[in-house]
Amino acid sequence: MRSQNATHPRLLADIGGTHARFAMQNHQADKLSHLAVYKCAQFETLESCVKQYLADHRPQRPVAGAMGIATQIMGDWVSMSNSPWAFSTAELKAALALEQLLIINDFTALALSLPALLATDLYCIHPGHAVPGSPLALIGPGTGLGVSGLFTDQQGGLVPISGEGGHVTLSADNPLEVAVVESLKGRFGHASAERALSGQGLINLYQALCAIENRACEQLQSHDVVARALLQSDKNCIMALNLFFAFLGSTCGNLALTLGARGGIFIGGGIVPDMLPALEQSQFLSRYLQKGRYRDYLRQIPIHVITAGVSPALIGAGRALDEAAHAHQSCSTKRNH
Repeated sequence: MRSQNATHPRLLADIGGTHARFAMQNHQADKLSHLAVYKCAQFETLESCVKQYLADHRPQRPVAGAMGIATQIMGDWVSMSNSPWAFSTAELKAALALEQLLIINDFTALALSLPALLATDLYCIHPGHAVPGSPLALIGPGTGLGVSGLFTDQQGGLVPISGEGGHVTLSADNPLEVAVVESLKGRFGHASAERALSGQGLINLYQALCAIENRACEQLQSHDVVARALLQSDKNCIMALNLFFAFLGSTCGNLALTLGARGGIFIGGGIVPDMLPALEQSQFLSRYLQKGRYRDYLRQIPIHVITAGVSPALIGAGRALDEAAHAHQSCSTKRNH
């Protein structure tokens, strides 16, 4: 008879607004297998996407699952922020015939993976000097803006932050940025960090700059904005990318100070890893350090971009499942005594 907290074979997933990434792990010590990526837009529901993955790869039947989802998790019903997908955790668990299904925020999963990242999974933007045992900060522009952090408790356990830091108010530092923030505020009602620091955010910045100049906007996608900026072929695209990096630097500085993230700052998401040379040549670092008396404090904190080929959030989802199983076992032990 299977133990109540047995979690292998396990299905692991990292579900963003654009891509759904999956993997299997048959035993505790096994590496992830059956890695696959699907485009969310090709499926009406998460359930249909998962079932397609299982049909395509025919892995050993999973008994447990853990999924990092790009939205806030506040109960059984999960509705994604930047995707039409919505579902009941209990109903999805039943539909997939799983004994256990854990749903967490995708950046909570990514935060849990940080200690497992290798040097080859990271690109150093600023070396600094990490303080062992100190909090880690995590931020990642992608379809939206993910924000999290990781603390170590007194027993050495890992405690991730499950928040919505991507929706803090975007702060301006100069007259142009004030005008851009006002433009975003007029359009959306609230100028959050995500309105600038995401794929759609790059488009929003470009459109705000066009509006400020009373210039007609072209119908550009985020990759168009980046490509034109890197080719130096469009002034407003160049300015949009410059603003993106400047806002990112300021936001990273705010996050580091808020969390006391002397263990390091990690930048994830699908945008920044593809623009490392531009990031290094931008105002990112100068704006990150622009915190007055705390400039030297921030200078000591190392900053890395996560460049791992396989989504580390899959590893983090597995770690969350382990933590849940351990907590269940601990509670059972206490009750029996």
